[in-house]
Amino acid sequence: MDSITHLALGACMGEAFAGKTVGKKAMLWGALAQSIPDIDFIASLWMDTTSNLLAHRGFTHSILFCAIITPMLALLAERLHRPHNIPLQRWIMFFGSVIFIHIFIDAFNNYGVGWFEPFSHRRISFNAIYVADPFFSFWPGIACVALIYLRSRKPIRTKWWRLGLGVSALYLLYCVVNKTKIDSHVRQILQKQEIPYTRYLTTPAPLQNLLWYVVAGNDSGYHVGFRSLFDDKKEITFQYFPRNDSLLLPVSDQEDLQQLVRFSQQFYTVEKWNDTLVFNDLRFGQIIGWRDPKGKFVFYYYLQHPKDTVLVVQRGRSAGWERQAVLSFLARIKGN
Repeated sequence: MDSITHLALGACMGEAFAGKTVGKKAMLWGALAQSIPDIDFIASLWMDTTSNLLAHRGFTHSILFCAIITPMLALLAERLHRPHNIPLQRWIMFFGSVIFIHIFIDAFNNYGVGWFEPFSHRRISFNAIYVADPFFSFWPGIACVALIYLRSRKPIRTKWWRLGLGVSALYLLYCVVNKTKIDSHVRQILQKQEIPYTRYLTTPAPLQNLLWYVVAGNDSGYHVGFRSLFDDKKEITFQYFPRNDSLLLPVSDQEDLQQLVRFSQQFYTVEKWNDTLVFNDLRFGQIIGWRDPKGKFVFYYYLQHPKDTVLVVQRGRSAGWERQAVLSFLARIKGN
């Protein structure tokens, strides 16, 4: 999830844990612990683009990192707040749960999380919620604001942190139910439309959980389309993209290519834009794909000009969002 959502969730968890004991400082501890895994952004200061892609949500989002950093934060907080009636074991449970919630929630996005680093490079990704979903973030956000302004130790504070954590948890469960429905529909449709595939994924289109982006295919290429929970027809209009592995022969020994293939989890295609070789990671969707089935992918990397590749994941997410694109997006969600 985005950094602001993590801060708000952590603040609510801190209030729930020790708001009545250490006051609003508990919110600060919660926000700090919930944000700690994202210190991997520092790696971008010295790493190249593809190395940073793998470092992000890598070791700092692992179970081992959680186990290492938890007792350190617990010892620090326990000493700073003496005298108090909170045993060290409770501090450890608090920080451990807050940090684990961060790496657990991040696994529901399509980026992937390295839970088992450094022993395994396998990325965990449930593809059940968009990385910035306002319907998830709103409740902990508004609860956090209320808790900042309300006086410490007022009974009504309990209702606010329960609202922030409870509703977001229910919404995440709702997203998982939607994911289960969409996956069931997509498998049936792929079989009905006789589309060959060895791997497929479904992940929410931007900012909501009703319209889903679908990719299915094999080492030859991928079929890409969209499926709404409100679609009546048991079919999907797919656009086919050949994988074009043969185009990679001139650059097959490049380290950045090998890292990109690993990062993409095999969901990639290669294209040539004029004289430039471009690597597409299909997992992050298309730019206004519901409106333009042949549109560019959000994630594209210039293999022969790596220095021209910056903000490789983020740059395509907001492209093309003018009024008509938004209207077509809402219409597609409705099943049109």
